[in-house]
Amino acid sequence: MTAVMDRSKPKNAGPTLIGVSLPQVNLLPPEVRAKRGLKVLKRWLGVSLLATLVLCVLAYGVSLMSAAAAQSDLVTAQDETARLQKEQQQYAEVPLVLNALANAKAARTLGMSTEVQWKNYLDAITAVMPAGVSLETITVTGATPMTAAAAPGSVLQSASVGQIQFSGRIDTLPDTAAWIDALNAVPGFSDAWVSTTAIGETNKVVYYTVNSTVQVTDVAYAKRFAAAEGTK
Repeated sequence: MTAVMDRSKPKNAGPTLIGVSLPQVNLLPPEVRAKRGLKVLKRWLGVSLLATLVLCVLAYGVSLMSAAAAQSDLVTAQDETARLQKEQQQYAEVPLVLNALANAKAARTLGMSTEVQWKNYLDAITAVMPAGVSLETITVTGATPMTAAAAPGSVLQSASVGQIQFSGRIDTLPDTAAWIDALNAVPGFSDAWVSTTAIGETNKVVYYTVNSTVQVTDVAYAKRFAAAEGTK
């Protein structure tokens, strides 16, 4: 029995190979493999199509939102434009009024550019006259915005913008030199001249006629409105 058992066991058995895979052969027909590949391709195409559709929907939604926002901005801008046009109509006459006002100011400045406060200068003439002189006539000439002043009467006379001539009577001969100096000392006066002529006597009292001429310079201009315009 022992001999039988010993014979049943193989002697000198070699090592057992574990984990060795044998090459596999795909025995499926090509038609089956092609069909399976087509299914996979269709599945991926479906996923791609779905993703594309989702993207299109999102893009369409964004475009709708953008269009709505743009339409809202357009309506707001149109409303603002209508409001501004309405306000512009309310103030349409303002530029015309401002233009008329500017023209009036310019005309006033031009018209009063040769203004002289004559009363002040007549008072100055009276103040510097010698005692005893009584004025009989007085004549004032001067430039206007439309006409220039008269040319100087002599080469020794300075240019002026006006002239004052006056005459009067005095019982005694005045100091004409001092009188001339007093007239020339008045701001706005220049080239004063005084002449005296004996004309007769009354009740045995001799009286003299006094004639005087004084030039008026541009210092005499009041320049009231020119100063007001310059400060604005």
